Amino acid sequence: MHPTPYVASLRIYEPTDAFEIKDQLWWAKISNTSHTILDEQQLALTRLISNDMSAFKTDGAHLLEIGSTRYVAPWSTSTRCWAALDDFKSSLPSSLIPFFIPQKLEGSIKLSGEIIEDKVSHIITSTWSIPPRWFALFSPEDRLRGNNQDGVFTVLRTTISNAKQRATFTHQSVLNAFGTGPIESEISDLIKWLEIFNARSIVELDYGGLATYLNNLLISNGEAGLDADTSIEDVASSIAGLASGDGALASRGYERLVSRWRKVAAMESAT
Repeated sequence: MHPTPYVASLRIYEPTDAFEIKDQLWWAKISNTSHTILDEQQLALTRLISNDMSAFKTDGAHLLEIGSTRYVAPWSTSTRCWAALDDFKSSLPSSLIPFFIPQKLEGSIKLSGEIIEDKVSHIITSTWSIPPRWFALFSPEDRLRGNNQDGVFTVLRTTISNAKQRATFTHQSVLNAFGTGPIESEISDLIKWLEIFNARSIVELDYGGLATYLNNLLISNGEAGLDADTSIEDVASSIAGLASGDGALASRGYERLVSRWRKVAAMESAT
């Protein structure tokens, strides 16, 4: 079973020369044969039981070697964890915060604004499903499928320039069709996130452990496992329908996508 059994990840890999020298030296120590996904999860589990502020130190990264260039997606585990905790805190009435967050931890959160490394994560995660807007960043030829030490996998990978171009087209299509609103805003936020990183970066969507669930569900439905997954095509079809004013086409693509991933999401209540 994949070490992240119900988590998909959208990652930005920047070339190492986009980082400060001290970070470049740190990334150079990581072997390209390291199982960084498993390492990341083990570190995250350790930090669940610790509020040590030393956790804000640079930890590890996922690596890509393309030609002679090494690309790095820093885990920023603490950045993501502490940002999530801060979001949770902001969702609570002030009178309830002490019951969920001890005073010592509350003080650490207040300090985090100055300590968290750039306050921007190279990795966004989603549990039990994948947001449709993520698929909009890729085309079918960007898709890699197969088996590795963790089982079946699907990874989508493209240049950040391609991803931004596709995201911009998607945003404009949605804006023209529906105007401003939650969906348009989410795509806009995704574009803003992409704009932060180096122009030579690589964007990657890793199904993670969701590949196993999706593969099994498709097989049980009499289909060819992950080879029958047309999520990229479905989103592209839906966006093309929006762009051309063909509501039926837009609806068909979206319904195919949602129907497929709704079954995966339903596994959460079955586990």
